[in-house]
Amino acid sequence: AALECAAPGLGRRHLAFRRAVVPSARRGRTRPSTTRLRSTGTFRTLEGDDIHAAEEVVKKSRFIGYACHCTDWADAQSVLETVRSEHPKSRHVAYGFVSSAGAGTERASDDGEPTGTAGPPILGAIRGEGLSDVVCAVVRYFGGVKLGAGGLIRAYGGAARLVLRESPTVVCTPRTALRVAAGPADSGSVYSVAARFGGTAGEESYTDGGDLEVTITCEEEVAGRLRQALVDATKGGVVFVES
Repeated sequence: AALECAAPGLGRRHLAFRRAVVPSARRGRTRPSTTRLRSTGTFRTLEGDDIHAAEEVVKKSRFIGYACHCTDWADAQSVLETVRSEHPKSRHVAYGFVSSAGAGTERASDDGEPTGTAGPPILGAIRGEGLSDVVCAVVRYFGGVKLGAGGLIRAYGGAARLVLRESPTVVCTPRTALRVAAGPADSGSVYSVAARFGGTAGEESYTDGGDLEVTITCEEEVAGRLRQALVDATKGGVVFVES
């Protein structure tokens, strides 16, 4: 399956060094509630390949949040390595990762902070913003004042929410491709059914006898109905070609 998003990517991944230093009080600002889109198969993620950044200072400690769209855990690990390479002197790079692949694909790490004070708040921030396929890391530089468990939870979660809210988002729809073969008499029905389900046709080829082979790309959630509609419209004459 592939993903179709409502806006194009921004090109090669790089760190966005335009960091906004924001006072701690900004964490309390109100924000419209986000709507989760998972029930329709679509989900919200961060736009493009940039690693977005924002910074908060809490009682002299610096909390620098980074967030990026990631297609899988390997991609997320690459982003985390990039962040770590930019902060070799930082003692803590905590993170959270949420994937659209389903249950069991969330990860979080406190990276040496007291258990549950860094990774889970970051993970909660990603969920709270209604995002998927996102990794968010927070780098901490100790400022000399201990924050306690509650203070760390608020600081890590706040830095994560700040960078996530400052980053542009898009809505993505999982899509899948069906390779279809049909005789000359059924080719018109194939295109008509594809259009009815919002599918797009491509990679057409014809045999000497006029048989059509075409790839139809459609939203993943309608693929089953599209297949059945093609069978019905061609009275079983259509053949699905395995890739």
